[in-house]
Amino acid sequence: MASRNVTLQVNRGSHGETRVIEAQMPPLVPGQVRFRVERFALTANTVTYATTGDLLGYWDFFPTGEPAWGCVPAMGWAEVVESRHPDVSTGGRYYGWYPMARFVDMTVAPTTDGLRDEGLHRAAHAPVYRAYTATTRDTLYQAGTDAEDRHALLRVLFLTGWLAEDCFADNDWFGARRVLVLSASSKTAIGFAHCADARAGIEVVGVTSSRNHAFTHALGCYDEVVTYDDVAAIPRSAPIVAIDMAGSGPVLASVHSHFGDQLRHSMAIGRSHHEAPARVPGMPGPKPEFFFAPTQVRKRVQDWGPRGYQERVVKALSGFVAWSSSWLHVQHAGGAAAATATWVEVHAGRVAPDIGHMVSLWDS
Repeated sequence: MASRNVTLQVNRGSHGETRVIEAQMPPLVPGQVRFRVERFALTANTVTYATTGDLLGYWDFFPTGEPAWGCVPAMGWAEVVESRHPDVSTGGRYYGWYPMARFVDMTVAPTTDGLRDEGLHRAAHAPVYRAYTATTRDTLYQAGTDAEDRHALLRVLFLTGWLAEDCFADNDWFGARRVLVLSASSKTAIGFAHCADARAGIEVVGVTSSRNHAFTHALGCYDEVVTYDDVAAIPRSAPIVAIDMAGSGPVLASVHSHFGDQLRHSMAIGRSHHEAPARVPGMPGPKPEFFFAPTQVRKRVQDWGPRGYQERVVKALSGFVAWSSSWLHVQHAGGAAAATATWVEVHAGRVAPDIGHMVSLWDS
């Protein structure tokens, strides 16, 4: 089956620069399948896959063969349209990480709930990043375009926030009962705050820009919302922990400088302020620790068992997705030009926090 691919690539040295590549797909080899990528979420988190691509290996998911240009992975939905694997039929639809493209070929192995990317270039990646879940076997799946869109936009981000909140709770909040959430309007932060707000005795303080203050306050999952300029006005009389989705060195330095020894733990989790310096040397207080969600997944699967873990995920995610309809509005973009324009807007930070972009390289 001849297929002509269209791929949106990003300059690895200047992430605001993109190019569109068109090329004929090669014939499949035994063991491979061809996915037709239907649509994917393009969020600020997608941009962080580029900004942390060298550090965390995201550029290696879908190699381009050109050091200067890369394919950024994005969460979405795709259908197997051709298969040379004896145990994989065409027509199956899967949720997972895909390139911003029309098609992608993978060497796969069937699993209990879908497929696993078995490409040699993926061997070093955590299993969760190589998993493609079949809609027919996905315990989290909700049918319908709107539900699928919200899962693509929110599932990974919410579960990251849910796991981070669980990590804090598992450590008794490091002796604190207040948590400061930087980049509080981001979707991962909202997921975290939604969970923390449900716990008795935890005060959740959001920090955001003046532009996003009203939106963040209206969500109702923060006890208090302040702007970045007002961090120094937050009382430092009691212990506090911080979770940083902004990734801005100057912002985090202001938090560390203000709270000093009262800051009991500093968790780094995102990079929504990707244009800001990532680090400021010599910050007082605890050294920021990067949160790697798969580590917490492994711990909780051991603690609760696979079924117990999955039951908790289903309950938490379904509630969050349902609640998101009150504040998140989904917008669709189709075609290479629209996909490029959406990347530029998201990368520049010009997308309102109540908008979720679903993108396809197929023309609308």
